[in-house]
Amino acid sequence: MPKFLILSSEAESYRNLIEAEKLPDLNWASAPASDVDIVLGEPSLIKLTLDPLPALSWVQSIWAGVEPLLDPTLRRDYILTNARGVFGGLMSEFVIGYMLLHERRMLQKLEAQRNNHWDDADTGTLRGKTLGLLGVGSIGAELAHTAKFFGMTVRGYTRESETSPHVDAYYHGENLLKFADRLDYLVSILPNTKDTRKIINADLLNALPSHALFINVGRGTAVDESALIDALNRNRIAGAVLDVFEKEPLPKDHPFWTTPNLLMTFHTSAPSLPEDITKVFIENYKLFIEGKPLKYQVDFERGY
Repeated sequence: MPKFLILSSEAESYRNLIEAEKLPDLNWASAPASDVDIVLGEPSLIKLTLDPLPALSWVQSIWAGVEPLLDPTLRRDYILTNARGVFGGLMSEFVIGYMLLHERRMLQKLEAQRNNHWDDADTGTLRGKTLGLLGVGSIGAELAHTAKFFGMTVRGYTRESETSPHVDAYYHGENLLKFADRLDYLVSILPNTKDTRKIINADLLNALPSHALFINVGRGTAVDESALIDALNRNRIAGAVLDVFEKEPLPKDHPFWTTPNLLMTFHTSAPSLPEDITKVFIENYKLFIEGKPLKYQVDFERGY
């Protein structure tokens, strides 16, 4: 009978949801112990608890990103699965919301209202605009699907996958700058790997049209922060929306705080909601007790 531990600030919510499912053969643990087999929780908390769990065989992360557990000095003698298939809708709401904010000039209209100024200048539309997705996994595919509802053209830059039917054109390898040419919106959904670090650099930003908006909901390590600050200060691109950063929380003396045309949302674009993550865990738990391969396994070397 597997012994199961939850390591999360929302442990009570997870326990209530899981108990309601009446899963077979699940033995609860209230604290780390030598006989715990399964852990569900936040990678940052699990990282601190690996040593007292010698029997650990499976970790289900409640996050999509598992960077704290990828430290090469940590043990890797267990199956690590992350949360997938639950963030696409949330990310789509966030990205489309900020694209509409930009296209419809909502902040400018609010400023006009505050200044008692009748601003009847026309706004734009997402219809006919081109969206470039850096990364087209499950989240990118969902975003591509949503963008199609608004009549957008979608390009995808990926390592090799071409599985989304809602992407009009795929780009790979050395075609990154060709991918960026004439984009209206560039959205990064990339994980943190050695191949993605600082991929959004001066060359890529200079390849974008000056009216382009950049949105990062993937990982902060994908951005050359100095290059982005320079591009925004020079009005090389129209603006940026950053939900993730190379260092979090962002240091109070970081230049991003005062960079023009930059909006920050502090890693809130797609929260891990217990009702969503519990479904992922339950699906994998049933596979686990049947001895079948688990879904969403993370390759420690690749980082995703």
